[in-house]
Amino acid sequence: MLSLSILRAAARNGSRRYSTQWKTSSILPSSSAVVTSSMPLQQNDRNSTTSQSYYQYNGNNSSSSSRSYTTTKSSILQMPIKTIDVPTMGDSITEGTIVDIPVAPGDYVNVDDVVIVLETDKVSVDIRAPEDGAVVEIHGEVDDVVEVGSALYRLDTDAEAPAGAGGGGGEAPTAVEAPTPAAAAAPEPVAAAPAAAPAAPVAPPTPPPPAATPPPPSTLDVESITTTLGTRPERRSKMSRMRQRVASRLKESQNTAAMLTTFQEVDMGNFMEMRVRHKDEFEKKHGVKLGFMSVFVKACTSALQEVPAINAYIDDEAKEIVYRDYCDVSVAVASPNGLVVPVLRNTEYMSFADVERTIALFGKKAREGSLSLDDMTGGTFTISNGGVFGSLMGTPIINQPQSAILGMHATKMRAVVDEKGNVVARPMMYLALTYDHRLIDGREGVTFLKSVADKITDPSRLVFDI
Repeated sequence: MLSLSILRAAARNGSRRYSTQWKTSSILPSSSAVVTSSMPLQQNDRNSTTSQSYYQYNGNNSSSSSRSYTTTKSSILQMPIKTIDVPTMGDSITEGTIVDIPVAPGDYVNVDDVVIVLETDKVSVDIRAPEDGAVVEIHGEVDDVVEVGSALYRLDTDAEAPAGAGGGGGEAPTAVEAPTPAAAAAPEPVAAAPAAAPAAPVAPPTPPPPAATPPPPSTLDVESITTTLGTRPERRSKMSRMRQRVASRLKESQNTAAMLTTFQEVDMGNFMEMRVRHKDEFEKKHGVKLGFMSVFVKACTSALQEVPAINAYIDDEAKEIVYRDYCDVSVAVASPNGLVVPVLRNTEYMSFADVERTIALFGKKAREGSLSLDDMTGGTFTISNGGVFGSLMGTPIINQPQSAILGMHATKMRAVVDEKGNVVARPMMYLALTYDHRLIDGREGVTFLKSVADKITDPSRLVFDI
């Protein structure tokens, strides 16, 4: 055991302005102990040094000796260079690809400036600077794959910001325009020649050469024309991680689900008339335009509650069917980088205005490339609107692990027979429902799609919940 008086004396010696931590570094064979006082520097005292005192005792000897030494702050202070790692980007994402490096080593960045852009299977993630500093090193290049948790770049947070442009010395000396020399005085006219020299005789003009006789047309080789008529260039581009993931998921869906598609046509006339009648008042009150998606989302939500199997999925590992009593509707949105599917959550509690407002927000974020993983995670049912591109009919592919997807198509004026037997032109749309036949029987699939069509044809059914 160490002498209590020695410990107290050493503590008094090192307690001034600094916190003291004691530890026994070694036990000597001669019953001697070395006590080290560790005094970390304060952050705001850059000129301070640390000292360490060694106290030694033998047995019951009360005599003690001490010595001290100093070390520079560079060996004590932690270097102000931080290593920024690849952040966690979702439970299912373990790596990303570097697609852009807007800065170079040595550049000074401010807090929240984008240093590296990573592309994952679902979204692009901007890696921003956590604080001001200079980029020291970047661990990777464009197209390199980096794993979550690995070192991405190093930032010197102690670097000084570069001076602003326009500072410095006085004004640059303006160039003094050289004096324009005065125009040389015109020489005095030379005395006129005593007599003008006689004009030289003019040579007769040379007759033009005879026109060249064009060569006779050559006989064209038809075979050579067909083989040398223009070029057919090709170009290659690397698939983005998002496109690779989309391709993998679509093929996985085809290999997993027993997909079957059923069709139904719907008369859009009544809803279009109601939309024209109330769209201005709707936009004035809610601040968002009334489109087609809101009525389809609400109609599908009501039909999902009527036919729960459409909202369920198969848990292959547990060999169970999971029925969900909530409705999270995924809406397929085209973005510059590919197809993304943000999720409207708990649509059973959303109004028409809530749906339109949320879809408008997702569309803006998709165009800006700022959709997060949380925006696209989950979903119990998907609506794909190919009609905005003019698609007349198609068979959408299920978004796994969901069990069904609704395809909307273009609205076209077509001749139909009304209830009185008259042939009239009505705005008609084809609807397609692709469902997993392993879980959903034909009766349930057709019942669901017919319910959606009835609610769109007569929107009052949504009001009365019928």
